[in-house]
Amino acid sequence: MAYQEVKIESEYITLQQFLKFADILDSGGAVKWFLEEQDIKVNGSPEKRRGKKLRDGDLVVIAGIGSYRVVQG
Repeated sequence: MAYQEVKIESEYITLQQFLKFADILDSGGAVKWFLEEQDIKVNGSPEKRRGKKLRDGDLVVIAGIGSYRVVQG
C-alpha cells in the first residue's frame, strides 16, 4: 500500500490537526462528525479521538479517502 507523506515540524500533531493539515477537512467544526462517520485507523487500530497524538512514522488509513504516513522534518 502506498502512503502519502504528511510532514510535520513538531514532535506530534493531533488527529484533528492532521485532518485539516492534510487537506482532508476544511474546518475543525467538521472533525467530530467526520470521526463518528468514517472508518479511521491509526497504526492498524480504529481511532475516534480528536486529540490522538500522531508522531513520526505513524500510519493513518481513512477508508475511501487515502493512506498517510506522518513524517517529522
